[in-house]
Amino acid sequence: MNRKKKIIQIQKKRAKKANAKLAPPGNKPRYISKAEREKLQESSIEQNESA
Repeated sequence: MNRKKKIIQIQKKRAKKANAKLAPPGNKPRYISKAEREKLQESSIEQNESA
């Protein structure tokens, strides 16, 4: 690989990483662990029973 191509490739890679850092997070929801999901489900069941 010639020197010029290698330099351009490295610059593109760095620019891509910088843009990825600046970009806001997408519509991906926050991860909820299995234990937390169970707690939420139990609390919702308790609320439904008491209501």
